[in-house]
Amino acid sequence: MDFAPTEEQSAAQGLAARIFGDLSTPERLAVAGPATDAELWKELCAAGLTAAVEETGLLGLVLLLEEQGRTTAQVPFAASCVYGLLSVARHGTDEQRERLLPALRDGTAVATGAFPARGRIRADGTGTDDAGRLSGSVPYVPWLRDADLVLVPDREHRLWIVRTGDPGVLTEPVETTAPWSAARLVLDGARGERLGGAGAYEAVLAAARTAFAGLQAGVCAGSLARAVAHVNTREQFGRPLSTKQGVLLRAADAHMDTEAIRVTAYEAAWRYDTGLPYGPQALTAAWWASEAGKRVVHAGQHLHGGTGADLDHPVHRHFLWGRQLDAYLGCGGEVLQELGDSLVKEGTE
Repeated sequence: MDFAPTEEQSAAQGLAARIFGDLSTPERLAVAGPATDAELWKELCAAGLTAAVEETGLLGLVLLLEEQGRTTAQVPFAASCVYGLLSVARHGTDEQRERLLPALRDGTAVATGAFPARGRIRADGTGTDDAGRLSGSVPYVPWLRDADLVLVPDREHRLWIVRTGDPGVLTEPVETTAPWSAARLVLDGARGERLGGAGAYEAVLAAARTAFAGLQAGVCAGSLARAVAHVNTREQFGRPLSTKQGVLLRAADAHMDTEAIRVTAYEAAWRYDTGLPYGPQALTAAWWASEAGKRVVHAGQHLHGGTGADLDHPVHRHFLWGRQLDAYLGCGGEVLQELGDSLVKEGTE
């Protein structure tokens, strides 16, 4: 295994770090409120970072999402790249790639996904043209308010591309723990376009889990960095808080958890890019991101003392994002059960 980034991946990560650092500041985030930062999204796309994902692969996307997570930047980067760009590039037909990828590359079209499948969407009237009529609802889909395309799995785990502006597609804004411009998706005979064949759903779900685990690694790294800065400058009884053994141990545990999230996400992404089986590794990354991520953002808030309880403090944003990612990834117990079932199945086969 070699997780060392390529020259192109390192360059893209450095550019992303600069753009996120310059434009996703606490002051700008406070002004933006719960809305998506349209200016930041345009800057990222103009810099070619969305298009670069197609070349740098899932590992490259994980590296970019780490930088987004450090600043909790409010843009649909993860959703559009993993449910749109990478999914169409890997599972689409030549015609679909030619038609859909240009707008996804330059950010003029935004994609998201109604994942994971919960048996809520029914597909009727599928024919030889790979089109069907979809009905059902999904309680919340991240970044749906910004999306032009939604990747929707049906009860049989077939994938469908749905356009949000089509007849029979209704979106109702909902608020989530983190400001992800989410909405409820309601389909009433909406036209869907098939994407991929057998196994496409499982592949996209595993890639999405890996990508959002990378985002969680960045959220945790940002939370920990703020906590370290705080305990190094905050004094109690004439000494910095960082000299207290309890504080050191809590920060060290958070650091180890963050590194575990990062390395498991890297492994799953590397296996995806190299064509190796990566389903169990994606579940492992998701479990670490859920369980360890929850511990890290709680530690980051706790190490700030009373300041961490301030809803307007930047560290509280990391707490909200960490808890949202914990829920979105499926929560640790649920993911662990799925991982165990997959290992038993693999051993039986």
